[in-house]
Amino acid sequence: MIPQTIRSLIILLPFLITAIVQAQQEPQYTQYNINTMTVNPGYTGSRGHLSIISLYRSQWVGIEGSPRTITFGIETPVGIFNGMGLSILHDELGPAQETYIDGNYAHNLILNRKGDRLALGMKVGIKFLSLDWSKGRYRDPEAAFNENINSKVLPTIGTGLFYYTNTFYLGASTPNIMPGKHYDDIAESKASDRTHLYFIGGYVIDLNPDLKFKPSFFVKNVIGGTMSIDLSLNFLVYETLNLGVNYRREDSLSGLFGFQINPKIDLGYAYDYSINDLNNYNQGTHEIFFRYQLISKDKKLKSPRFF
Repeated sequence: MIPQTIRSLIILLPFLITAIVQAQQEPQYTQYNINTMTVNPGYTGSRGHLSIISLYRSQWVGIEGSPRTITFGIETPVGIFNGMGLSILHDELGPAQETYIDGNYAHNLILNRKGDRLALGMKVGIKFLSLDWSKGRYRDPEAAFNENINSKVLPTIGTGLFYYTNTFYLGASTPNIMPGKHYDDIAESKASDRTHLYFIGGYVIDLNPDLKFKPSFFVKNVIGGTMSIDLSLNFLVYETLNLGVNYRREDSLSGLFGFQINPKIDLGYAYDYSINDLNNYNQGTHEIFFRYQLISKDKKLKSPRFF
């Protein structure tokens, strides 16, 4: 039976988040449950240690101008109730380059004696948008004569709610509530941003002392556009080796691999295989991550988190 607190959050989160207006065509991630601060600022500092993570994604290899994304994030708890972090994201798509620099903050409310928490998160920063129409080939030859943009600076403000225990998490967020511009690869032109709403959740189930099952989901809803749904099934063996699969609706099927080298360092890899018409034109998508945690002996968690 789902606890009353979780039932209440499931009911309230859509209503809380639909009042927020956002912008921007956001990058895609397969290992979203590793790169969580990037998609929900409420996650900031929740691991209990200073953490540094970097992720690189090369999408649709073999297609000229296909997306490439690199992220860098550093986060740490501050006292008992707060978390702070910095995230940097660079994304390339066709003639466009977008770079985000965001400061993240989360305040935690302790909900019960077990220590379950609801984090209220915010990120504030800037986006640099560049468009160089001399790069690439276009379906419409006239696109090459569009006006270039050189590092246009746009503000970003994002918000998020993140409820978590040692074995469960549920969150809702929007990456940017400020109006802005982005590159529209369908229209091959500059376009106004649309509202993005993110919903994320997962659970850790002990199958036996050496094997954990970690189902999770990630939903991206673009208001007036499409909805992307990721469903992941991961298995953690000996708290060291992670093996899993991810399904993105009408888009891809992925294999995931992760390895914790020691308590401070872990890395992972994901390969996406397209299951739509793009399968005939690309050699798949590669995504790798590296994470370092500064875990001191006196602050080591008695019940480690696995997300």
